[in-house]
Amino acid sequence: MGVYVHWPYCARICPYCDFNVVRERGRTAEAAALGEAILADLAGHRALTGPRRLVSVFLGGGTPSLMDPALAARIVETCRSLWTAEPDLEVTLEANPTDAETDRFAAFRAAGVDRLSLGLQALDDAALKVLGRNHDAAAGRRAAERAAAIFPRLSLDLIYARPGQTPAAWARELKEAIALGAEHISPYQLTIEAGTAFDRAVRRGTLRPPGDEDAAGLYETTQAVLEAAGFTAYEVSNHARGEAARSRHNLVYWRGWDYVGAGPGAHGRLTLAGARFATAAPKGIGDYLAAVGAAGAGSDRERLDARDQALERLLMGLRTDEGVALADLAPLAVPPERLRDLADLGLVRVTGERLIATAAGRPVLDRLTAEIAGG
Repeated sequence: MGVYVHWPYCARICPYCDFNVVRERGRTAEAAALGEAILADLAGHRALTGPRRLVSVFLGGGTPSLMDPALAARIVETCRSLWTAEPDLEVTLEANPTDAETDRFAAFRAAGVDRLSLGLQALDDAALKVLGRNHDAAAGRRAAERAAAIFPRLSLDLIYARPGQTPAAWARELKEAIALGAEHISPYQLTIEAGTAFDRAVRRGTLRPPGDEDAAGLYETTQAVLEAAGFTAYEVSNHARGEAARSRHNLVYWRGWDYVGAGPGAHGRLTLAGARFATAAPKGIGDYLAAVGAAGAGSDRERLDARDQALERLLMGLRTDEGVALADLAPLAVPPERLRDLADLGLVRVTGERLIATAAGRPVLDRLTAEIAGG
């Protein structure tokens, strides 16, 4: 089992972000109350799950590197005390590379964090300005170098398919990121999410992201540069140099394991008394505090039927290089000839009773999964 903790505070809201986040300014007392509620929520979830083996704790957001490191230490220790931690328990913290946050890296390492996921997003000052980031490229380099020296594991997040970006410039940027010492790189294609500042800019005509053909070229550049540097694309947007560098927490999601979600808007998946449940906490911080106060665990639960579970396994598992077990897809009643046709097109392959998307199938996963599921 894994644990995801959502810390919703950010110093500023990025124009492409549609996560459940709020501005941190002036919320000191609220943040303290939220920390206590998260700890209580974890205990409430323990009453639901009973004893479990804990493989990962992920502090995400938002910007959890704005959290007091002492609270991070309490969260990690609470998780360890509630469930049986595996000897190689992975504890990840998401961070932004501002100088103020970089100065706290050592304190987070002392709190038990052993894997840092650093949101560089770009190593180009003009691109960072467009993306609304509150750091420059020099701060990003300093943060990555400091993190590589402090944490046993380092992952770098980057955004591509930015306005005006060329494959040659993106290749240079990727090579620079590799040289910073990370063993895991997560390159995400810029997506214009409804309701974001970028969405409004696109509709006004003041922001023009690359078209599909240009974005596809940038995706191919991503694969080629990282593969040449020894990084395996073990998931569509995640590349690791060796199996040990793979994100254990993300594998919890992609393999369909259980995970607790604590914090405002956090989602989870739990198997309880043989049934599979989706959990979701209220998005509003005040609503979340009230829910934890009233019920102990702050999430509502919805039972997933067999088809829902199979669809989720298809959507998550097919993103990875290990694919999904055909047995997990049985409730979808996929006709064998449909899989044969997709295999003949070079989009999937069936190996050892597992269905795996090929390199050609990965760029069209949305359409591919819909075709398999009969959508």
